[in-house]
This record gives sequence, C-alpha cells and structure tokens, in this order.
Amino acid sequence: MARSSRLESGFQDRLIESLKALFPGCMVFKMDQIQGLPDLLILYGEKWASLECKRSATAKKRPNQDYYVEKMNDMSFSRFVCPENKEEVLNELQQAFQP
Repeated sequence: MARSSRLESGFQDRLIESLKALFPGCMVFKMDQIQGLPDLLILYGEKWASLECKRSATAKKRPNQDYYVEKMNDMSFSRFVCPENKEEVLNELQQAFQP
C-alpha cells in the first residue's frame, strides 16, 4: 500500500473511532464500490451523513468526488474531512444530527 494510502487509512480508522464515540449506536460503513463516492456513510437514528477522507487539506481529489459530496450534502450532510478540519466537520455533523 502506498504511503499516502496508509496515512489516509490511519486517519479514516481514527475518524471512525471518533464518530462511534460521538454518536453512540451509529453505524459507519466504508463505501468504495463507485469511484467518487465518499469514503464513509454514517447512519444515526433517522439521519445520515457521508464523509470523504483526505490525508491532508491539500490532497488531490479524484474524479466525481466534488459531484458526490455536493449532491449528498444537498440530500443530507456530506463533507471532505482531513486532519486539519476534522474538529470543525465533527462539530457541524453534531449540529446536523441534533433532533
């Protein structure tokens, strides 16, 4: 596995742990079937969100990623997340998941 993929994977694993701690009982699925779909789908109560993990704020985006993140954000909540904006995104997600 390439170094950048390992870095992103490690960040993603830590992010999943944070999500499960913040949202007890949530379900987190890794989504890698269709190119461009966000990496994670989070189901929490009657709400859902998707997150595209990046190893850094300057990491390149793959084809269709902007499209899917924007489309899914229009439907519910979707963001690009990296170590530099993780806290901000988790705060926004907490607001989105409030009843």
